[in-house]
Amino acid sequence: MSTTSGPHIYTGSGDDVMQQVDTCDKIILLPDAAAHDRGPDATQRIRIMWGQRLVDDLLAGHYRTLVCAVNAEDNSHGFITQMAKLLPTSQWDESTITEYAKHFVQPHTVTVVKYDMDTVEVLAILRPGEHEHLTLDDLSDGFRILTAMMHRKPQRLPVASVCFLGARANKLVDDHGAEIGGDRFAIEGADHGAEPSVEEVLDAMYESGFRGDVYPSLWMWDAGTRGVFARYPFPESVRTMREGGF
Repeated sequence: MSTTSGPHIYTGSGDDVMQQVDTCDKIILLPDAAAHDRGPDATQRIRIMWGQRLVDDLLAGHYRTLVCAVNAEDNSHGFITQMAKLLPTSQWDESTITEYAKHFVQPHTVTVVKYDMDTVEVLAILRPGEHEHLTLDDLSDGFRILTAMMHRKPQRLPVASVCFLGARANKLVDDHGAEIGGDRFAIEGADHGAEPSVEEVLDAMYESGFRGDVYPSLWMWDAGTRGVFARYPFPESVRTMREGGF
């Protein structure tokens, strides 16, 4: 029998055992509303799917639409190619994905390219041809386009998006190519001075009208020293504490 006080998570002595586990990779999930507040939230928010695997949820049919990035050069390491390989009835592969994107790339304008992978429709944000990397402005423009597409065709819901951070094929940078402040998650051994924070990415999505689910990258499990929230916008208390209040 467990000697742990409070709610029991595991059967038998599982709670005591799990307290002894040294977990290096972890997150601390914080509540964004009072425990006694059981009414509906008046603010629509993005759900941040900490601890969930996007690949598994897409293969299980939990979403009709996936939002990710694509480029017109090389998508061999892109999430879109991974899904094309895993979805059993998809007829796309890396070469056809990239070749198709080449038909839509614009020198100065973001494009949203549609890929029908049978059970999942992919809305892929294609950066302007003049941009070496995807920028926050590109991301905002792309999400404004795809949000309008979903409003015109509600059958595309429910929708899930990657978080665009830590990417290799479609790296996301801030609009000035330099660090722009705020706490950010870092990947060991990589140069991420130009990568925006999770909050900045969520804000770009939200201000563009997106209200779907966002899946953090798996490497973000090492964010255990910082508490995270499961929805965005974050509670007002975050802004208050950041400005020096309590």
